[in-house]
Amino acid sequence: MNRLLLLFVCAAPHSNAQETPVLRVFLLAGQSNMEGQAVVDLDHEQHYNGGRGTLVHLLQDPAQRARYGHLRDKDGAWAARDDVFMWYRNHHGELKKGPLSIGFAVYPGRHHFGPEMEFGHAMGDRFKGPVLLVKTAWGGKSLFKDFRPPSAGGDVGPYYEKMIAGYKEIAGTIGQHFPELANHRPVLTGMVWFQGWNDMYDDAAITGYSDNFAHLVRDVRKALNTPKLPVVIGETGNGKEVLRVEQAKAGRRDDIQPVAFVPTYAFRRPKEQSPNVGHGHHWFGNAESYLLIGRAMGDAMAKLLSSKR
Repeated sequence: MNRLLLLFVCAAPHSNAQETPVLRVFLLAGQSNMEGQAVVDLDHEQHYNGGRGTLVHLLQDPAQRARYGHLRDKDGAWAARDDVFMWYRNHHGELKKGPLSIGFAVYPGRHHFGPEMEFGHAMGDRFKGPVLLVKTAWGGKSLFKDFRPPSAGGDVGPYYEKMIAGYKEIAGTIGQHFPELANHRPVLTGMVWFQGWNDMYDDAAITGYSDNFAHLVRDVRKALNTPKLPVVIGETGNGKEVLRVEQAKAGRRDDIQPVAFVPTYAFRRPKEQSPNVGHGHHWFGNAESYLLIGRAMGDAMAKLLSSKR
């Protein structure tokens, strides 16, 4: 008996050491503000208001530079994390993938970013192992029609189906796209939903937003076999109050917990201090707005994950 016990004790550490490492995966979904509209460095006086409100402009402030110093490396270039990865196929079909940095937005080049930036840093700081962010977002799409989930009744939204298909595409081919993650076991850990502008102009879409969101959460959990998936919903803080009220209701429903609502109204910045003065629907392209939104979403997700323990 003593010999058997000794063998078990000696074998246990070796067994644990052979466990497959975990890859934490987060699904980021929504419309154009999830695609990424924050301007990094464009400064044309007419088209980008001389660069006011861009990321480069923001980091000229010593206080902001101290807060967001992690966005640059020791040489002053845009930093790329080696433990957080992005996968995003935009509406043109272009695939953007790699270590988290600027540029994972709907536009070509590295001149824009979205909420994934600070959300990714928040999750990367939280977990010891690697993190993968899967972004599935398309501009100008409503929850009421385009993302309409199956259990809501009526025609299933084509972008609901694209969202699920997009996630499954990368979930089944992680090792091909990220060889350094090939030996990891992917675990879908959370979902972030940032959408609402297009529902704001339809009374039925507004009044049905909370119920449609609940259907969305249930259907995504079912489709991806994660019945208790934590979900964060970001407020369309740059939109009409009537929609924001419904989004707050959606994010506080008892019947779809764990879910968290993230207020974003306070993150609006004046157009005069922003690069895209005519794009109120895109937070005027203000970099600080998107950084604050992403961090708030990350903080909310962290609380949901802590409460699951």
